[in-house]
Amino acid sequence: MSAALIALLLVCALGACPPGMASAKTSWSEENFSCSICLDMFSSPVSTPCGHNFCRTCITKFWDEQVRYKCPVCNEHFHTRPDLRVNTLLSELAAQFRTNVEVKEQPCVESSEVPCDVCTGTQLKAVKSCLVCLVSYCQTHLEPHQRVTVLKKHRLVEPMDRLEDRMCKKHDRLLELFCKTEQVCVCQSCTEGDHRSHPVVPLKEEYEVKMAQLGKIEAEVQQMIQERQNNIQEIKDAVKRSKADADREIADGVQVLIVLMRCIEKCQDDPNQTVKERLKSPEKQAEDLIKELEQEIEDLTKRSSEVKQLSHTKDHLHFLQAFRSLKDPPPTRDQTTVEVRPPSYVGTLRRSLDELEETLNMELKKLPDVVELKRVQQYEVDVTLDPDTAHPTLILSEDGKQVHDGLVAKKLPDNPKTFTYYTCVFTRQSFSSGRFYFEVQVKDKTEWYLGVVRESINRKGFTTRTPETGYCTLYYDKDGLVFKGNPDVCLPLRAELQKVGVFVDYDEGLVSFYDVEARVHLYSATGCTFREPLYPFFSTWFTSDVKNSARLIISPVNQTD
Repeated sequence: MSAALIALLLVCALGACPPGMASAKTSWSEENFSCSICLDMFSSPVSTPCGHNFCRTCITKFWDEQVRYKCPVCNEHFHTRPDLRVNTLLSELAAQFRTNVEVKEQPCVESSEVPCDVCTGTQLKAVKSCLVCLVSYCQTHLEPHQRVTVLKKHRLVEPMDRLEDRMCKKHDRLLELFCKTEQVCVCQSCTEGDHRSHPVVPLKEEYEVKMAQLGKIEAEVQQMIQERQNNIQEIKDAVKRSKADADREIADGVQVLIVLMRCIEKCQDDPNQTVKERLKSPEKQAEDLIKELEQEIEDLTKRSSEVKQLSHTKDHLHFLQAFRSLKDPPPTRDQTTVEVRPPSYVGTLRRSLDELEETLNMELKKLPDVVELKRVQQYEVDVTLDPDTAHPTLILSEDGKQVHDGLVAKKLPDNPKTFTYYTCVFTRQSFSSGRFYFEVQVKDKTEWYLGVVRESINRKGFTTRTPETGYCTLYYDKDGLVFKGNPDVCLPLRAELQKVGVFVDYDEGLVSFYDVEARVHLYSATGCTFREPLYPFFSTWFTSDVKNSARLIISPVNQTD
């Protein structure tokens, strides 16, 4: 039978009418292609003389159990056992119907599913994989494994991709187990051979163990990535800070040169002005002397004219009378005293250069401190006093910026943070890295402590205040200014302190103090080791002296050129 005829019959069987045929159509279902004995789709259908159809296997088995041969449907008896032949047309129609129905029912493979290895064109979802054929089958292409006796012996498993990789190369069996000794996947036969004494577990069990380990590895990797990202950011920040420091250094250098140039200009103007002032004196003297001499010349010229006129008189009487009337000659300066002495300028240039050198030396000594103070002031932080740490006699302002000793101890609940031995107080803020700077007004106080301390210092009893015990502080009293160390360092003062600046570079282990008003560096503690938070520290000390009742005041930084 031609393929075209089979297709036409199948179309009709499925209820579709070809062009030119009647519009009426018959609805066909699976029952039309089912054996009435096994109730399943025909397999090698045969027809009895009475016209009914059965699977060859079903009718043969049915007649083998009967004494007389009859049709299972209509009960028609046959005198002899009919010679049955496969109904080719019905067989092909049933196969086509089965394929059509199964294709409709089977979904196409999803991205997470195993595709059928046999399908061409649109691949369908595999329902089984054969460990003998090493092929995955959809429901349609699996049919031979369910029908053919030889194929029925093949081992079918749930769909798997990359079947070749799942088979043991040595035993050609599925890798279902995991050897914990050699950390490899093995088959059942491997456990009876090379891995006989090795502990093995199902793949799923080891999978769960490894997945848990993978989670830890992923967390560790993410942590390592984060650490390196943090390192990169720290490097970028360091480069940024370095560039900013370089820019500030250049700007400060320019500022220093400007100041020095101004000094040079001033020192240049001063000697010039001195020379000009000294030049004015001989100029005035010469001017006055010239005027005096010019007046004498005028008087003498007038007398000369009178004498000349009288010399031409011939009348003796008139001559003698006129001669008597000649005035006495005007008084004149002694010509030996007529002299203008120019001032000496010898040594003027040398004196000017000496003065310039002295001025420049003073400025050069002063400028580094000014520049340094301006630089550290860039790290100003806003800190406020913490009342939980304040000694019971201390009184803090509402804004937490001022403290003084009220002399009377307040009744406070027991608090491990509170100072009970010294009149001290911390700030609320602490610092565990980087740089910070703050200023404190100490004007009018005759005794005080200032600086930074470690969080763990002793707050309840006597302590020697040194960097080793956690203190980096200045102490001031009537005897002067001291950095409390081992030993103490006495510091010179040019004038009375009014405001103290404190700068800390935590990472570098540096603590520096400044006289803000004089813009002078007082002292720097270097090589400190900080491993815990640092707190700005204030102590009013003892207020037995009424002069020491003034307040310590945290002041905003006022940067000036």
